[in-house]
Amino acid sequence: MLVNAAQMDVAPGEAVLINGPSGSGKSTLFRAIAGIWPFGSGAISRPQDGRALFLPQRPYLPLGTLKRAVCYPEDEARFSGADVVAALSEAGLGHLAPRLADSDSWGQRLSGGEQQRLSFARALLLRPDWLFLDEATASLDPEAEEELHERLKRALPALTMLTIAHRPAVARFHDRVLRMENGRLVEVVQR
Repeated sequence: MLVNAAQMDVAPGEAVLINGPSGSGKSTLFRAIAGIWPFGSGAISRPQDGRALFLPQRPYLPLGTLKRAVCYPEDEARFSGADVVAALSEAGLGHLAPRLADSDSWGQRLSGGEQQRLSFARALLLRPDWLFLDEATASLDPEAEEELHERLKRALPALTMLTIAHRPAVARFHDRVLRMENGRLVEVVQR
């Protein structure tokens, strides 16, 4: 058992950081929230009217055009090239704009940091109501991490965000911090 009797309420527009030791069940908790973890029991409820986007440490980048990779999981036809270029630029990947129609294995072509920036471009483009970040900035330097969090806050001020991260500096982008400890979620008082 990884988590027992954990309860977490998140208000709309709130940013919550979840940290804890490796192997404590943080990513499994996100999988359960996403509905892709069949091993367990309990109740998880999310608002049904909001759109959720999950950004893992290593984003899924489908084969095909760069535009398709940025728009995933949505249909790329829903977005103009200009909107995708704007999202790439906002995420620090403006240099890739000329390659929007290029097909490639983007998961192998881009560095880990570029892949994480691309996933932030995806969030800026898709504009979810709920964003789940699972070590989604672990390959970025602290300056890039700060820049991307600030851009998210500015572009999506009503965004509800749950983040898993190990770096203590990430806490400053969040309203609350919860720690996975001995199968429980414990509120951490920030200073």
